[in-house]
Amino acid sequence: MTGTLFLMGLAELGNFRYLYSFITLVVYVTVMVLCLAIVVVTWTEEALHEPMYIFISNLMFTDMYGSSALMPKLMIDLMTGCMTIPLSQCLAQGFFLQSFPSVEIFIFAAMAYDRYLAVGHPLRYPMLMTNRKVFKILVAIWIYVYVGICAILVIASRQTLCGVHINSVFCETISLTHLACGDTTLGIVFGFTWSMIMMAGCVSVVIYCYIRTFLVCHKISEDACQKAIHTLVTHIIAFFTFLATTIFLTYRYRIKGESLSLITHYITSVTGVASFTLNPIIYGIRTEALRVKIIHRLKKDKTFFGSRK
Repeated sequence: MTGTLFLMGLAELGNFRYLYSFITLVVYVTVMVLCLAIVVVTWTEEALHEPMYIFISNLMFTDMYGSSALMPKLMIDLMTGCMTIPLSQCLAQGFFLQSFPSVEIFIFAAMAYDRYLAVGHPLRYPMLMTNRKVFKILVAIWIYVYVGICAILVIASRQTLCGVHINSVFCETISLTHLACGDTTLGIVFGFTWSMIMMAGCVSVVIYCYIRTFLVCHKISEDACQKAIHTLVTHIIAFFTFLATTIFLTYRYRIKGESLSLITHYITSVTGVASFTLNPIIYGIRTEALRVKIIHRLKKDKTFFGSRK
């Protein structure tokens, strides 16, 4: 299976390509700066070397990973008017774009479990969730996701394509399956089963842990309860924003026709970058320790550069 594919969504956005390119650049730079700030502060401040902040910093890294797989190419294509993508690059982009949400939903599940242990078992928490265990959990997540996505890509790459027009502004294996001739049952069943098991399992863990944590909050002091609920609300806002985005981007493929409308492409693009932009904003604003450390670092850097003038 070789050849060049056409991204029809880029043709739909053609009349406004410079505007969308500028918007993409602004969003991409914003995401990278905010996420990088949280990652750097977390890894350089020893006080933040705790499981919750390590999970948050990895969530930010995943946002940087996902946005870098989509936005730079989208921005360049809009600027140059290029609407084609080689099949090899399509598969590569699909690998990164599909591994990004898979890793992210696992991290959300791990964060929910971490908060349940911290609130429900405060005395045993330092032994139940160590930084070493966090590292093992994150490594296991990335390996599991990469193995699953690689299997999906191998199946997709063996399909024979009967078309070259992809109804999107980016590439992924679901798009290729819609272009395939012959029997695509294996790819559809495997991809759907793997995705549903992963999503159902992670969502179940998140809901169970948050319910148990809220129940525990009623048994602890009012001050501790307020702090725990504030942290939980932060995680819940970020998680359900991500979940809504993922569900929307998945079900948009039920839309039939040669090409999606301009407004559909616009909504898809905006919705797709929502989780990239909102995660660092949500955690940067609502997580007090991160907010304080980031402000302190900015003031310190401002003082440093000011003294050199």
